[in-house]
Amino acid sequence: MTRLGGRLAALGLALSLAAFPATAAQAGQARAQAVQEPAEGKRIVRLGAIQAIDSMNPFLAVRVISTSVHRWMYAYLTTPDSKTLQPSPDLAESWQTSDDKLTWTFKIRDTKWSDGTPVTAQDAAWTLNKIMTDDGAKTANGPAVENFESVTASDDRTLVIKTKQPQASMLELPIPIVPKHVWEKVPDVGTYEAEQYPAVGDGPYIAVEHKKNAYVKLKANPAYWRGAPKIDELHVIFYENPEAANVGLKKGDIDWIGRLAGPQFQALAGDPNIVQWNTQGRRASYLQLNPGAATADGEAIGDGHPALKDVKVRQAIHHAIDKKALVDQVQNGLAVPADGSIVPPMYKDFFWQAEGDTRVSFDPARANKILDDAGYKKGADGIRTMPDGDRKLEMRFSIHTEDPIEDKLAQFLTGWLKDIGIQLTTRKLDSNKFTEETGSTALYDIAISGWSVNPDPEEVFATHLCSRRPTAAGEGGGTESFYCNEEYEKLYRQQLAELDRPKRIALMKQMQEKLYTDAPIIAVYYPNNLEGYRKDRITSITPIPEDKGILYGGSGYWPVYSLQAPAGPAPSDDGGAGPFTTAVVATAAGVVVVFGLGLVLMARLRRKGDDDRE
Repeated sequence: MTRLGGRLAALGLALSLAAFPATAAQAGQARAQAVQEPAEGKRIVRLGAIQAIDSMNPFLAVRVISTSVHRWMYAYLTTPDSKTLQPSPDLAESWQTSDDKLTWTFKIRDTKWSDGTPVTAQDAAWTLNKIMTDDGAKTANGPAVENFESVTASDDRTLVIKTKQPQASMLELPIPIVPKHVWEKVPDVGTYEAEQYPAVGDGPYIAVEHKKNAYVKLKANPAYWRGAPKIDELHVIFYENPEAANVGLKKGDIDWIGRLAGPQFQALAGDPNIVQWNTQGRRASYLQLNPGAATADGEAIGDGHPALKDVKVRQAIHHAIDKKALVDQVQNGLAVPADGSIVPPMYKDFFWQAEGDTRVSFDPARANKILDDAGYKKGADGIRTMPDGDRKLEMRFSIHTEDPIEDKLAQFLTGWLKDIGIQLTTRKLDSNKFTEETGSTALYDIAISGWSVNPDPEEVFATHLCSRRPTAAGEGGGTESFYCNEEYEKLYRQQLAELDRPKRIALMKQMQEKLYTDAPIIAVYYPNNLEGYRKDRITSITPIPEDKGILYGGSGYWPVYSLQAPAGPAPSDDGGAGPFTTAVVATAAGVVVVFGLGLVLMARLRRKGDDDRE
């Protein structure tokens, strides 16, 4: 959607439909239609997501909402076990490795695509070979197959993957297997939107409709190999404003919402119909610093501030950040300060925490001394200049449009960095522009970011490889920081080839320490997993892992597959009027205004496209 022309000025401001950009109006109308009461007798669950799908194409999609939907639509070779999170059978019924650990043989399950075509090993071989050979198809999961020598189907039930070196993450490939007979007809996977419905899949749900920035509708797959889900339909409704999504949950317009920030989660307290769900999270939220961006071929790109190429400047910035204050003031205490790197403490085996002299504490005096000693002198205005005196340390901080959490974070950082002689200017971008500038064109200095980490964190480490940088044409990639470091690359290769779990974990912790000390990213906190659902609409749901785990946004499909709900229509709190016979709109002050026309007109707010990546 295009950005609204201006923020709403006051409560009760009357706006006509014509006052909004057409695309915003269309998405609002589509969203309103999507949250209508379920048809009589149907069991429908409506999930509210404060983020829109970036692509229905699984070769391109990186946001958590997108990869979650794809996990519900397509089988993977394996899936995390609901209790242990260890790899368990999915499309692959079983597997074995050669003595030298270079050849993996998977037995593919005898099942069918939703159009009745048999699923075969040819589908898996085609999917993996497409990622290996097509730059456009590498965008989401390219690094996962970089070590592959060949992928073949020796028969319809046997998939054989040969690797160049042993690959410890083989059983946790984050790649949905797509139907060859459908996708081989696509002329350019790198630009394909995959908006053909009903989609052909073999997962527990089939996508039947999608309206950009508004919703996606999925129906239970009656041919799913585990058996059809216990609900008929799952609707994912995209909200641009977390406050409006909360109102929708309280009113009964939606049944479930996840990935909330602290203030929104606390706003749900006291409602007898809502279950608040607060557990450890699988995300790390951090700053990405432009360390001198280049393409995968080493060609310099972007316009990052040259001072950020200096590790001493990045370390000084790290010392200037009071992470405890950010947890308390920005996340309302519902997060853990990050004295580590990109793996959150939820994953106890892989989590690394800095200690002793390695730990970076909040110490503005030390930050100033680092910069003084490195030759960055303060001017009369208190802003430092490069050692050659050619340029001031004036930097941009890129955040997402209309996000109150990021606005708060920007206010704190601006003050703290000014105290050490760095002038920070906040720059607000919509999600698409943000992703482009921080992941392809490198037109940024410092940006807010983050990642949702899988039970095997190999993929999040891969986002910092030299090869993850984009091509000169801006294709492929998936870099998180444009970081390229020989020592880090060596550690990555070693852990990938190490099949002894304790030894591999030790190597991964060395990688985290390298990221921590080089500071191309600076982890600020690990947010709690905060969710809410209506207990009058969801009668049963199983988290992952089952022992107080995550609901929306968890690894795998277990929570949505386990859903149980009563038959419609859904209850309504508006005296008989259906949901969205009145609509809500967030004002600049953060309150809601009631309008007619059955249209959701909300102030523009994008959740973090990068923050919510898997």
